[in-house]
Amino acid sequence: MAPRANWKGFLRLSLVTCPVALYPATSDTEKVSFNQINRKTGHRIKYLKVDAETGDEVTSEDIVKGYKIDTDTYIEVTKDELDDIALDSTHTIDIDEFVPKTDIDNRYLIRPYYLVPDGKVGHDAYAVIRETIRSMDKVAIGRVVLTNREHIIALEPLGSGLMGTLLRYPYEVRSETEYFDDIQDVKLTRDMLDLAKHIVEKKSGAFEPELFEDHYETALIDLINKKRSGTLITAKAAPKGGGNVINLMDALKKSIANEKDAPAAKVAKEAGKAKRPKKRVEGQREMLLPISGKGGKDAAAKAAATPRKAADKPVRAPARAKKAG
Repeated sequence: MAPRANWKGFLRLSLVTCPVALYPATSDTEKVSFNQINRKTGHRIKYLKVDAETGDEVTSEDIVKGYKIDTDTYIEVTKDELDDIALDSTHTIDIDEFVPKTDIDNRYLIRPYYLVPDGKVGHDAYAVIRETIRSMDKVAIGRVVLTNREHIIALEPLGSGLMGTLLRYPYEVRSETEYFDDIQDVKLTRDMLDLAKHIVEKKSGAFEPELFEDHYETALIDLINKKRSGTLITAKAAPKGGGNVINLMDALKKSIANEKDAPAAKVAKEAGKAKRPKKRVEGQREMLLPISGKGGKDAAAKAAATPRKAADKPVRAPARAKKAG
């Protein structure tokens, strides 16, 4: 099922306008998530909104926004007042300027979105804006309102569409000087740098995100499957420390020696790239044991055909708890 648009409105370059929709380009929904439950009853924890002083529960219609100016003093701001100061960018992304992509500091990048035509009209205007940006080899800078706040958005062509990246404001980016001022000015020998470069060259390769594995996610899935099948969980032994590096030059030389001892492993890794199927973009949730009401019907049928002890059978979640989180 396609995700819902986070925002719908118009993209405008001077007098050229077209209806567009903004969709999130990333997702965390496929990661394993947890609910908080009562250890004694197994019931899910429910949170209530209560008055901090009286302890009484407060209904949604009695809750308003307030800006704290003192310990117990707030300036109340109503929804109507917020609507009155709404900006034009609430419904329109105006392209203000074009800048080289290399001018944008990576610290200003927040998250990517896909900007697509909304409906059957305006595709020609959309294409004009997209190809203009592409031909100039620059990034278009505009403004968009999401969750009642105005954001800077950088637009660039991506295939047949546009990718928009939200940018931070200068006041949101901390200066590096307050963190880097105490770093010592160390003089390195040419031999040290040559050895380090040799290590980097040995480890250099192409950026292939489809080969990345979320090891913690895999460990979580393994833990859940073991608990569902009744497998005894044993505590993992604490990892042994690597010890302090006494001599930097010795450490660099040992690193190179280790790289020379592992050429076969690298060859096997390269061969494995051709054989290993790409990981599903949706995530690793399909690795979980079959569960009632969720995919994996073939696996569930196969498992049911094999006699097993009761303790080996996967625990079935209640029908109302189809999705964690």
